Amino acid sequence: MAGNEFSELLGQLKDRSGLSYGVLGKRLHTSTSTLHRYVNGDAVPTDYAPVERFARVCGATSEELVELHRRWVLMDARRGQKAGAAPEATETPEATEAAGPPAEEEPQTRTAAAAGTPRRRTVVLAGAAVAAVLVSAALVANLVPGDGDDEQGGKQSAGAAVPSVDESPRASGPADAKGGAASPSGSPSGGPTASASASRSGGAGAARGDSGVEEKAEKATAPAVAVNPYKWETECGPHFLVDRKPEQVPPPPGEQDARGWVNALGAVSAGRQMLALTVQGTGRATVVLDDLHVRVVKKGAPLDWNDFSMGVGCGGDVDTTAFAVDLDAGRPVVSPKAGQRDFPYKVSESDPEVFYILADARAHDVRWYLELDWSSGDRKGTVRIDDQGRPFRTSGNAGRPAYDYPLGASEWGRNEYEPDIPG
Repeated sequence: MAGNEFSELLGQLKDRSGLSYGVLGKRLHTSTSTLHRYVNGDAVPTDYAPVERFARVCGATSEELVELHRRWVLMDARRGQKAGAAPEATETPEATEAAGPPAEEEPQTRTAAAAGTPRRRTVVLAGAAVAAVLVSAALVANLVPGDGDDEQGGKQSAGAAVPSVDESPRASGPADAKGGAASPSGSPSGGPTASASASRSGGAGAARGDSGVEEKAEKATAPAVAVNPYKWETECGPHFLVDRKPEQVPPPPGEQDARGWVNALGAVSAGRQMLALTVQGTGRATVVLDDLHVRVVKKGAPLDWNDFSMGVGCGGDVDTTAFAVDLDAGRPVVSPKAGQRDFPYKVSESDPEVFYILADARAHDVRWYLELDWSSGDRKGTVRIDDQGRPFRTSGNAGRPAYDYPLGASEWGRNEYEPDIPG
């Protein structure tokens, strides 16, 4: 049955997504019991908009969206048949009077006539359902961006949907409702994704408030930033200043254990500190990373501690996907390194960006952090990037005693070629 096919496809999408009913309910602003009824086939939404949002959250493909809409239209038509069949089979007093006394009627003739009317209605409804499937399938195909479409593709899809929404058989609500659904720029956020979502929802149901829920869910928020403040520039690792004698310092760690080693010893990045920033949007809306700024909290004389190198005999430099910061400058700035292009960049939940920051200090001990300016439509803000709530700290190490831990060694030793870090 069409109803079973409709709910079966919903169930397949839900199972494949791995999302629980609770998570889906929060993302769709719908109760879990309602979603249960949809997936179990106990209920079918009167509007397609919530069905489409459900499918998109579950990661439905363009083809699956078209097929799901087809099944929903057929189910909606069947619901109309059931609703219309009862009054057709009920005789009105006027009909009874015109037909004459019941005793003079031929039972078989009346039964056939009564049955014939619902059959004719069924044929008309089925024809309307097929037409709706054909029109709406073309509409959904135009609205669904293909794999890999960027923000610009979303704008084009929203624009293409403007005439189609008015022409859709499902857009049968009040005139103001259709006008609201047809406007691609009706989103208060001004963001392209929110506008596209409002147009994609189509139908009168979206105009009654569903599109507002969608737009709220699609509004961009501050991007998430994961920070690795002790990224190894090469397999040899960086230098650290430690206020201890070499025999009191444990062997050098691997990159994955660097934070624990640094925190346990109170170590400070020496000469150069490399940061890896993974920036990711928190929703489908595209977020523009407008600029990255350096903020200096404190600057003083370099630390007079011992310098410990995490590796021996390595050279080379980081790839070109990096930015440099001269912490000794009066006003440190983030500048592209080795041909890397400057800001702005774009990110989303499915398209993160990784930035490498190479911060150099030779003549100062600097405490600092970064600020990332972002925007999406009419929303904007700034994200502070630091070391778990504390400023980063990088100190010059020129002239400091240099220690290394050669392969096969069991203790730190003074560097025989350069016992002190070159100035």
